[in-house]
Amino acid sequence: MNILNANNLLKTPHSGYHWDGKSTKFFEGWYLRITLPEIQENFAFMYSIQEPRGGQRHSGGLAQILGPNDQYICRTFPDLKKFWASPSDLELVHWGKTVLNIRPQLLPVDDFEQYIEQGYQVTATLHQGSLHIPGQNKSCRWLYSIKPQYGWGNPNFSAQSTAGWLSFLPIFEPGWQILMAHGLASGWIEWNGDYYQFKDAPAYSEKNWGCSFPEKWFWLNCNSFTEETDLSLTAGGGKRKVFGIVEEVGMIGIHYCGQFYEFVPWNSQISWQIQTWGRWEMQAINQHFQVNLIGTTDLPGTQVFVPTEQGLVLCCQDTMKGFLSLKLRTRQGNCLVEASSSVGGLEIGGNSWQKPWISQR
Repeated sequence: MNILNANNLLKTPHSGYHWDGKSTKFFEGWYLRITLPEIQENFAFMYSIQEPRGGQRHSGGLAQILGPNDQYICRTFPDLKKFWASPSDLELVHWGKTVLNIRPQLLPVDDFEQYIEQGYQVTATLHQGSLHIPGQNKSCRWLYSIKPQYGWGNPNFSAQSTAGWLSFLPIFEPGWQILMAHGLASGWIEWNGDYYQFKDAPAYSEKNWGCSFPEKWFWLNCNSFTEETDLSLTAGGGKRKVFGIVEEVGMIGIHYCGQFYEFVPWNSQISWQIQTWGRWEMQAINQHFQVNLIGTTDLPGTQVFVPTEQGLVLCCQDTMKGFLSLKLRTRQGNCLVEASSSVGGLEIGGNSWQKPWISQR
């Protein structure tokens, strides 16, 4: 395998690292997931860096992995001098234990395997790493290549910002970008001694950045549907800050057979009914199309850390084995696609989940 980059229409805005090199209150996080349809399982890799200037109370990095049956591995990377990310491309590395005495950088695959005992490296087309938790008999090693299929937006044009063109200005808190709505991954993962090999498995990635996560949010995601192989969904809602004012926003994005269907606040009416856990419902309608989403789970979910102004906090609940159904129609009611999945990603996070979150537009 070679370390390559997708320098084409699929490269999304905000692929590079956002830190200005000066700010103390800052985080950036990356999420990469692959689905193995044959065994109905997922692997989700979550990386974050917080207060990267160093010397602050919460300075450092974290790697978290959700594996089969929502099992969980978490490892801190406190040494910021072993972190590096490109300001222009999806390229990042963080080393833990290593015999190398050089600045952190992308390495040839064989060199990484030989010299990096703990750590990871990511590009738009390759993902490699090794984590183990001493005393807990938990470990994960992985190496796979990625062929991006959809960035974000109409695939016949340059990829677009998830939050619109205003997201280039530092007015949203936090920023959010789907890096790759759909890709095909080939390689292997060794999880607690079990070996998984795959070819052209559905892959997905996104990122966020700013001072902290929203005060409250929910998320639905899947690109491995039973009835459709060329279908990807990402949807969510949250309370974010715009010029310091909190607003509720939601969005639904669908890539299907070479088309992009976007439901966002500036072109659609969006509503949702999210239970405290177990059921997610969203509806949206715009000038030409309408969509209905339902996500459910009987599983308890797994709590993961997210960056906040108080540091990393366990205030996010995830499952990658949710049931998701999607119905996309024209305004006149003609069905464009109807599909379902039992390996959907479902999430809630933040505060005030004592009662359902209902937002009607």
